[in-house]
Amino acid sequence: MQAMDTAQLIALAGVLGWASGVRLYLVVLLTGLAGFMGWIQLPQGLHLLAHPVVLGASGFMVFVEFFADKIPGLDSLWDVVHTMIRIPAGAALAAGVFGADSGLMALAAALMGGTLAATSHAAKATSRAAINTSPEPFTNVGVSLVEDGMVPAGLWLAIAHPLVFVAVLILVLVLSVWLIRICWRFLRQLFARVARIFSGKPDIGPSPAFTLKSPFSKNDRHV
Repeated sequence: MQAMDTAQLIALAGVLGWASGVRLYLVVLLTGLAGFMGWIQLPQGLHLLAHPVVLGASGFMVFVEFFADKIPGLDSLWDVVHTMIRIPAGAALAAGVFGADSGLMALAAALMGGTLAATSHAAKATSRAAINTSPEPFTNVGVSLVEDGMVPAGLWLAIAHPLVFVAVLILVLVLSVWLIRICWRFLRQLFARVARIFSGKPDIGPSPAFTLKSPFSKNDRHV
């Protein structure tokens, strides 16, 4: 088992920050389990994750979160509660990659990890809140299962192919920013609609979160 090179360490810090905003407890469990089983050599700042007590606690929380995240409404409440947990945890885990070797690198990693965790958490929370406006639960469960699979896939890619992971991460960040913008606009319109209903004003109807604009609009002028 060889120590990770610089590219792998940077990718590991990135994936720990990003994935913490999606599935914090699964990140802790899988990272600690990989070190405990000897699959990878964890940086010294992450050795605590391989402790049996931490593995047991994170495993229990993974079990709880797996079901809580698939119940419409409860998943959004879970996201709200974890807003103040996932972001600092993502920063701390990313800093732990370099914490034992370089204070400057640890600080940079913490800033990167916190930013990535905040972005992925915001994308997750807003998209799930928008999905919860639909009465059927199947989309919610499907998206949750996709998130379950994204975390181990990201961890593996960061270690096995760090440069590929960085490229994929940049693409994911761009998509996340777009998703946050679209879902937040939809939720803001929904809140405004609810406020109109309670104020006694006429309801103009809901606006879809995602729309496709036709190239043949009635407002187009043809010569």
